[in-house]
Amino acid sequence: MASMRVLGIDPGFGRTGYGVIDAVTGRQKALEYGCIETLPTDDMGRRLHDIFTAVQEIIEKYHPDVMAVEQLFFNRNVTTAFKASEARGVVVLAAEMAGIPQVSYTPIQVKQAVVGYGRAEKKQVQEMVKVLLGLSTIPKPDDAADALAIAIAHAQAGAFESRIPKR
Repeated sequence: MASMRVLGIDPGFGRTGYGVIDAVTGRQKALEYGCIETLPTDDMGRRLHDIFTAVQEIIEKYHPDVMAVEQLFFNRNVTTAFKASEARGVVVLAAEMAGIPQVSYTPIQVKQAVVGYGRAEKKQVQEMVKVLLGLSTIPKPDDAADALAIAIAHAQAGAFESRIPKR
């Protein structure tokens, strides 16, 4: 029976959601989830450093086989997009430095994989994350639920071996 450990990341500058799951052919189990929060009073370098080191610690603790990261999509605030992109960059760098392959999913791909409908509402995705992982409540904060959804999307993408990028 194939198994894989997936670290899902919902990148953000102020809040980066993360979720670690174990996936065994068609079933997933949450190991840990939460949110890396940075202080708005800290300068940009400090905040990016905090995100980077927190992701490194999660990687060291759980040794994921792959990191699934949400692709960023912004249609309004360019400043927010740049900051989130910088946060995403340090997340990907942490995985790369640890030798962990990374894959990216769009929000539509995540919704399609988790709910079966690419335009699903946030609440629907959160409810399915709860159901698919056998949790008693919807994971909080929202960033953590989103990160778990990204990890689930990767786990459900196809045969495990074909989904881990070759190095």
